[in-house]
Amino acid sequence: MQETVVIIPTYNEIENIEAIIRAVFSESDAIHILVVDDNSPDLTALKVKELQNDFPNRLFLEVRQEKSGLGTAYIHGFKWSLEKKYNYIFEMDADFSHNPKDLIKLYNACHIGGADMAIGSRYKTGVNVVNWPMARVLMSYGASKYVRLITGMKIHDTTAGFVCYKRKVLESIDLNAVKFIGYAFQIEMKFKTYLKKFKIVEVPVIFTDRTRGESKLNTGIISEAIFGVISMKFKSLFKK
Repeated sequence: MQETVVIIPTYNEIENIEAIIRAVFSESDAIHILVVDDNSPDLTALKVKELQNDFPNRLFLEVRQEKSGLGTAYIHGFKWSLEKKYNYIFEMDADFSHNPKDLIKLYNACHIGGADMAIGSRYKTGVNVVNWPMARVLMSYGASKYVRLITGMKIHDTTAGFVCYKRKVLESIDLNAVKFIGYAFQIEMKFKTYLKKFKIVEVPVIFTDRTRGESKLNTGIISEAIFGVISMKFKSLFKK
């Protein structure tokens, strides 16, 4: 897994951050991690700074001044990663909903399989979600179906947040023009990649809901996704 960085955005993840960092690093000595922390009141960033002593030149930290949304955290991480010349750039949650052991599957889909974007997919082979209430499963699954219908993307898990990008994908996208900051950010990045005709592959994974810390999902984020998808599709038609 050479030239690989895993971006982990955090806000109040003190209960998970050390464990996820150690778990990711245990998968390969070649992996680097960038934590983008939004000035967490629970001092997540301080814990990361302590861990940098254990992982010099492999664990990096960027602290932003305030909570500014998942999308802007990833954009910050993407720009940093491109500047540092990484060739494989991952999105990954801090709460173990994404299994670090699946990193190699996504990497191989790009490095060996020729994908430009590899998605850790909950819905490629049915519904592979653990510990979610049925209402949330239906909402998430339905959202992906809705996005697939509106956008025309042949992707089963359009809202997935476990993704590997080849460098050239992020270089081709105007990161400053990415509009959405919440749940819809994941959809927008896939749609922009799809419109540029990059090869997108879904890799089946099992998604496990967090057992520690609090979810950041809220009604505003969901609303952004529902109405944002329609706006995004219309704009793409006018550009054509």
